[in-house]
Amino acid sequence: MAINPFDSQTILDGIRRWVEIETPTGATEQVNRLVTLVADGYRDLPAALERVAGRDGCGDHLVARSSWGQDGPGILILSHLDTVHPKGFIDRLPFRVEGDSAFGPGIYDMKGGAYLAYHAFRALCADAGRSSLGITQLYVSDEEIGSPTSRALIESEGRKAKYVLVTEPARDGGKIVTGRKGVGRFEVFIKGVPAHAGSRPQDGHSAIHELANVIAALEAMNDPTRGITVNVGVVRGGTRPNVIAEQAHAEVDLRVPTLADADELVARILNLKSRTEGVGVAVTGELNRPPFEKDRASAALFEHARTLAREIGFELRETESGGGSDGNFTAPLTATLDGLGVDGKGAHTHYEQLYISSLEPRTRLLHRLCQTLR
Repeated sequence: MAINPFDSQTILDGIRRWVEIETPTGATEQVNRLVTLVADGYRDLPAALERVAGRDGCGDHLVARSSWGQDGPGILILSHLDTVHPKGFIDRLPFRVEGDSAFGPGIYDMKGGAYLAYHAFRALCADAGRSSLGITQLYVSDEEIGSPTSRALIESEGRKAKYVLVTEPARDGGKIVTGRKGVGRFEVFIKGVPAHAGSRPQDGHSAIHELANVIAALEAMNDPTRGITVNVGVVRGGTRPNVIAEQAHAEVDLRVPTLADADELVARILNLKSRTEGVGVAVTGELNRPPFEKDRASAALFEHARTLAREIGFELRETESGGGSDGNFTAPLTATLDGLGVDGKGAHTHYEQLYISSLEPRTRLLHRLCQTLR
């Protein structure tokens, strides 16, 4: 009997080994321990490895390049190894299997998908029908905090690629992601004038009062019809209840579907002005992930993937996501397809899980994409 190279149990066993090494973004020793395990998996494969040393409190990044097809633009498979769950969370969410679900911290977002990329490449190396295009697999260690140390590497590899496949988890029952909103992060700093709130309130100018004005202005920028969301998620201010507040601070999240929207909203947020006499407002921040806008090239890439999925035996559908990924960095540069990882639910929660039934078909899809893209 022929051995199935896409056996779900074999794949799940590999995912378990990766999941049981906890990798919160800031736990560099843990992240690097997993990077070493991943690198060891490539030692017997026709691939050249490059390990990029971590910095600024983040772990290493790993690049694996196929020994073939590296003389021109090829396929970049993009994954991340860090998770949001704090160290020790595995005691609360140990790896376990219940029916079609396998549980564990980061198993859905996105160690499952990262392992599928590795397994598909291993199967490709054992297959005579390799793609004529070179395969580059990039595993980064800081996606969950916005990829501050890997963005330049991602964009550099993205510029060299003809196609980018991102193994973030599937959405809403297995959908591929063909668009993501851009993400902006901002901080608002407000400086008022302190005074005694009882005896000399007229001498003060409240930073908190002005913060309320700023929050109202930011909330007014929300536009559901255009898909624009502005959220004030963190606020601080003042020192004591009987003191007119001298300082106030807010942290703001922006989501926009297009670059035109980004240009407009970023400018509006950075140009917020004080409406309270004697109070200063300063805003810092930027768009830290550009929008992933679906274009003709990514639409054609999706149609190719959908045809392959039908040949494998399942229907592939597409969706857009309000959340960002490293695919946001490559989409403006080259054809990008996201959400190619495992199906499941509960990203970042205490019940995070993948669906075991998705492992074989989605690994096969990655494998076939690598075989057939030209």
